[in-house]
Parts: sequence; structure tokens; C-alpha cells
Amino acid sequence: MRQLTVNRNEPLLTYLLEALQLKRKAVKNLLAFGAVTVNGAATRQFDHPVVVGDTVTIGDLKTAVASERLSFARIQVVFEDAAIIVLDKPAGLLTVATDRNETDTLYFRLNQFLSDRAAANKERALIVHRLDQETSGLVLFAKSMRVKQALQAAWPAVEKKYWAVVEGQPPQDEGSISSYLTETRALEVFSNRNESEGARRATTHYRRIETRSGLSLLEVRLETGRKHQIRVHLSELGCPVVGDRRYGAKSDACHRLGLHAGSLELAHPDTGERLSFSSPLPKAFGKLFSRTATGRDFDG
Repeated sequence: MRQLTVNRNEPLLTYLLEALQLKRKAVKNLLAFGAVTVNGAATRQFDHPVVVGDTVTIGDLKTAVASERLSFARIQVVFEDAAIIVLDKPAGLLTVATDRNETDTLYFRLNQFLSDRAAANKERALIVHRLDQETSGLVLFAKSMRVKQALQAAWPAVEKKYWAVVEGQPPQDEGSISSYLTETRALEVFSNRNESEGARRATTHYRRIETRSGLSLLEVRLETGRKHQIRVHLSELGCPVVGDRRYGAKSDACHRLGLHAGSLELAHPDTGERLSFSSPLPKAFGKLFSRTATGRDFDG
């Protein structure tokens, strides 16, 4: 990274060409991919006026290009340090590969981003947990096997909250659902009150935020993190997640699955510091409910 102090008034491109002594195409690439900031703000306009005293910072082009690729896929880096990286995943993108899709995943895109950014360091991200393909929101990755194992061992203590748009209204404004979940060979999950072979205990807590036009916005907190847990439990409650035809939904008010991983709170695996990450409520959810209910968590 290089930092310059402007000593004359002129368009940014003109200033950079002389200050950096690079070819015009190289300077244009730096601007196009957001590698240039003026007084701390990324600036892509070639004719942006700079004045005496402005601070111009030039970052690494590989880093800027790599970040652009994530942004193009609507993937945001929420947090990153030497041990972990937290991403905000869009709906429709697999977290990891399946038998039918081996490449276009959040995991693949993240590791391509790390490789493009710093090939010499050979950084790799390891999956800690997953979100369903049609669920959006926060996904946590580790940068080493040691950190991955530490995070997974501590996973029950990680506070995981979701936003869910559901059909109808739960019988109580707050409540909990506990059962044993079993996955079939057809990859469908069933809930049972009694323990059986292969079944795994799952507990889901919910709180109703608002009900409008036959739909409710719920805040959901997980004690466990089983496959399709929220979808199955809310369907069992009589309030299937909108867009979730597999588990009984009739409506598609969000034009996607109405489930979003909104926050993660955990102890840093190395320092023990308490970290809290959040992702705003998707616009498709927020438009169905009042501003009072969604507050600052409404994206757009």
C-alpha cells in the first residue's frame, strides 16, 4: 500500500499518471477495481478532482480484483483476521459442493478470492458450518484446521440467530420446540418426539416480531444446528417458512426461501474475545413488514 499527499489541483487520473509513473492502462485498472482511495473513500472516477492536501492511497491491484469478484457475486466480507473469515452469503448459492454442483459454491469462491489476493501466502478457508442453498446470511470459515476444530468443538456455545418469514402466526409470541430429527435417504428431515436410531436432538427458540397480511416475522435462535432444523420445527408449529414447499408452505411472498442467518456471536478461537457479527434483514423480507418492526436491520 502506498500513500501520497496531493500537491496540486487536477483530475485524479492525471495526478496518478505522473505520481505513479505507470502506464495509463495500469492506472485505469487501479481505479476501476477500487484500489484507489481519496481521503479514505474508494474513488473510481477518472476525472474526480483532487486538491492540495488530499490523501490518496493506492492499494494492491490483486486484492482489489479479488474483492471485486466476491462483490460481483453479491458476497460480502463481514470480518477477517488471521484466524477466521465471516461472509454474508446470498440466497441461491451453495455453501459447499454437492454431487450435482462441484464448483459454484461459497467455499469455492472464497478460496479463489484468497488465492487471487495473495498467491504467495497460499491462504485457504475451511468450512465450519453450512447454510442451505436458499438461505442467506452469515457463514463462518476458519483459516486453519486447528481453528476449525476449535470452533466446531465450541459450536454449541455460539449464539446463532435467524430471521424467518412464515405463514400464519405461532400460538404464542415466544416459545421453544424440541424434538429428534431424522434424515431420510431422499434428504428430507422428519421430526419425532421420541428418540430413535439415527435421530439427533434439536432445540429451536422463536420470538414473534410482527404479523401482517397473514405472514409473521420471527426471530429464531438455535441451541443446535441440525440440517433443516428451523424449517422442520416451524412447519411443525403450523407456520412453515414462506417459499418452503418441501415442508408445507403455500406462499412465496419473498420470491425465495424466507430464512436469513442474521447474527453470530462467539468467542474468538485464539484470543477469547467476544465477537458479534450481524447481517441486515433482506429487502425482500423487510418490505412485508413495518419499519418499526424491522428497524435498522432492514437492508434498503
